[in-house]
Order: sequence, then C-alpha cells, then structure tokens
Amino acid sequence: MTPTPTSPAPSPTALQPEVEIKDAQIIFDPLWADLEADYGRDRLRFPKEIILLGGAPGAGKGTNTPFIAKARGLTCAPIVMSSLLDTPEMKRIKDAGGMIGDREVLSLLLRRLLKPEYRDGVILDGFPRTTVQVECLKMLYEKMIQLWREFYGTPLGIHFRQPVIQIVVLFVDEKESVARQLKRGREVTLHNAEVRRTGHGQLWEERVTDFDESLAARRYRVFKEQTWDALLSLKDIFHYHLINAEGSIHEVEANIVKELDYQSSLELDPRTYDRLRMLPLASEIIVHARQELVKRLDGYALTMPEVF
Repeated sequence: MTPTPTSPAPSPTALQPEVEIKDAQIIFDPLWADLEADYGRDRLRFPKEIILLGGAPGAGKGTNTPFIAKARGLTCAPIVMSSLLDTPEMKRIKDAGGMIGDREVLSLLLRRLLKPEYRDGVILDGFPRTTVQVECLKMLYEKMIQLWREFYGTPLGIHFRQPVIQIVVLFVDEKESVARQLKRGREVTLHNAEVRRTGHGQLWEERVTDFDESLAARRYRVFKEQTWDALLSLKDIFHYHLINAEGSIHEVEANIVKELDYQSSLELDPRTYDRLRMLPLASEIIVHARQELVKRLDGYALTMPEVF
C-alpha cells in the first residue's frame, strides 16, 4: 500500500513570532545607510530644532501642542507618532496597550523628518518611548552634528545648521491620568452619537483604553515604566523641561512659557554666540538703564563740563 504523502511539519521557528531586535546600533545603521542611498548625503536635511513632546496619557499634549508651537515660533504641524503609526496591524497592538516595534517607528520617523516643511523646527509627539529609541535618537543627533560640521562654511551650510533638541514632558499622576482618559471616552461617546444622529460633523477617534479603567491604568504604567524612564535618561544630554500639567489650561500654559524661555547659547551657532556674548541682553539693558544713564552723565560732567 502506497503511503499517502503528507505536508512537511512546520519548523519550530516558523511557529514562533519574529523576535524584535533590541540592539540600537543594529537597527539604526542599516536605516541610515538606506537614507544616504535613497536621498544622498547632501540631501539629509533635518530640522534645526526638534522639540520632543512627551507626557502621561491625559496630560494634555494635544491641547498644549499649538501653544508650545506658538511659543517657539513654529508654523508646521507636529509629527504625532500615534498618527504616523496608524496601520490596522499597529492599531490592534496599540488598542491592547502594547508598543510598536522600534525599527518600524524609527524608519517612518527618519523619512518624515526630512520633509521641507520641518526645516526650521518641529514638535515631535510620542518619541522616544523605549530605551532602544533613546539610543537611536542619540545616534541621530550625532549624525546631525556630523552633517553640520561637514557642510559648515560651504554653499550648502545654510541647510545644515547646528541642531537643537529640547525635551518637554507634561506630567500628571496615575489617578488624574485615568480620570482624564475615561472622561475623554465619555465625551467621545456623546459627540459621536450626536454626529451619527444628525449626520453633521466628524467622528472622533474611539480609543479602547478610554473606555476601560484597567486598560487606562495599564497605559499609564507603560508610560511610567518605559517612556518616562526613556525621556529621563536624556536629561543630561538635551535641554529638559518637566511641566506640571495637573492645573488649569492657563496654569499649564504659564508653566510652559516659564520653561521655554529663550536660550541663546542653545540656539545659536557657537561661533555666532561667541561673537555676540559680550553684548548685554535686552533684559539687562532695561534693568540697569537708570544706573547706566547716571554713570554716563557723571562721566560727561567730569570729562566734558562744557556739555552742561
């Protein structure tokens, strides 16, 4: 009797999900090589200023992003990672409270940052969120510095200015975060019901985590255990602003203004700053205007009495 042929059994490896690489260098280097091959090194023109906006769920990032942009003179729309990573597959992962793979995040982000509308600066909402992404950000910054130095003093130098990275973190505690997420869920439900009833208006996004207290709490814990630590690890490298976001909108805006005061030493090319640093600041001129006037008048009285 001839045996009936059977399909070969799948290997154990084929049954297992692909293991995500957690080595930042292994992730970053091929992605950067692809950028140079696709664009050319002299076309890798990243934003002059990148504001990394992080925050606990419900901390008001969406609410305060326009205000932060206005405070920094940015006119382009922010890059929101949750919108950038909005494929159906990734949406299922996010709805379960999970995280998207680092390689996918970085690949999409690097190419988006090269768009011309971001040349002067951009707010980046939701990056980095993991330790690997933090290391990749450091590598990106090093590459941006290398490009700035390489093209400095050349006709292309205007496209490769000294990069500035600032971190803004909006913080609320877990209780407030969960309460705000659930409140948003109730508001979305009412709004969408009205849109469906009347046929007017646009539906708002319905996040699964906004309707389940346990998922909302889990989302906050993911933030504390991964995103919070990731952003905090950059505190000694980039300018870091921790904003208390538990107050009213006006109170939070006041906190943001206080934290985002102009920092000339951070934003100007070092050579430019070195030439200008001997000039008094406008605030100093105002504060000491009376004393300086008195000093000049006394000097005139002693050296040029004919003036009087």
